[in-house]
Amino acid sequence: QVQLVESGGGLVQPGGSLRLSCAASGFTLDYYNIGWFRQAPGKEREGVSCISKRDSSTYYAGSVKGRFTISRDNAKNTVYLQMNNLKPEDAAVYYCAADVGPRRFGVGYFYEYEYWGQGTQVTVSS
Repeated sequence: QVQLVESGGGLVQPGGSLRLSCAASGFTLDYYNIGWFRQAPGKEREGVSCISKRDSSTYYAGSVKGRFTISRDNAKNTVYLQMNNLKPEDAAVYYCAADVGPRRFGVGYFYEYEYWGQGTQVTVSS
């Protein structure tokens, strides 16, 4: 059974950091493109970052570039999203997702990903 489980969300002050984890079971993450998405109340789900299969190239939305870092630990079958210098507009539910298609060259759209985790809440507030 394919399953993705996110963790690491919470409440942080502006300028703070969080590291989100996306642990996979039932499949090997390294064989998939893995994306992080977020959705704030009343807004569409937007792509934040992606790490591609094979060569683990990384891609970021412009709004997070330079502040967020995506990485993969194959031994733990886990993908991480390190988020630094968090801003109030980063607050959202964050989801990881897996795409079984060809190697990606960008984050893409949420409907291009087949498997999803349940999400983890990130709140940025003083």
